[in-house]
Amino acid sequence: MILLSISVEPQILLFIGFIILVGVIAYFGHLQAKKRREAFERIASDLGFRFYPQKDSSFARRYGFLENMDDGSRRYVFNRISGEIEGQGVHVFDYHYETYSRDSKGRRSTHHHYFSIFTLSLPVSFPELNIEREGFFSKIGQALGFDDIDFESLEFSKRYKVKSRDKKFAYDFCNAQMIDYLLGQQDLIIEVDGNTLALTFRGKLSIEAIRPNINRLLKIRSLMPNYLFE
Repeated sequence: MILLSISVEPQILLFIGFIILVGVIAYFGHLQAKKRREAFERIASDLGFRFYPQKDSSFARRYGFLENMDDGSRRYVFNRISGEIEGQGVHVFDYHYETYSRDSKGRRSTHHHYFSIFTLSLPVSFPELNIEREGFFSKIGQALGFDDIDFESLEFSKRYKVKSRDKKFAYDFCNAQMIDYLLGQQDLIIEVDGNTLALTFRGKLSIEAIRPNINRLLKIRSLMPNYLFE
């Protein structure tokens, strides 16, 4: 009996230690989530926006036409702030979806994907347009013949991948002033679809980056030529 108790005791201690570790991780995760919600609430108050902290699947479906917002399962928006700036509707929110994989023994793992998304309502509906930094896989796609619109600015064409079925709109959007501005940016993923202009960031942006990126969203809108709205 004594030998049995000695052999079992380390296993019990290990299990208790694991439970404590999980609890500590969950507690600090809860504190971080609470701090983020409170920061979003302060920003909303300062901007005169409304704040919606709860998980909202219906709002995610509303923007399901955007890249990544129709991927995976359990799609929802949370920490959303909504309002108007100079008569233009603005939404800023955290976005989540899940994907799943199985190991060689058939055990399923869940993978959580997070984004920070900024949207601005446009008074006119436009064709779909996607602009993002060139990456390794996009360059392979170009080599295989996948569409990527080129521009007179070689630096811009090398740095950004631009896709749209309407090349004229792509050229109008990526005018000289827009190109100059985007060449000074490092992390933007821009999308236009219908009457929505969106900026997407992989992962959760720091709270300090929320206000500057609202300004970037408005700046990009201001660089769209007026004749596009006439």
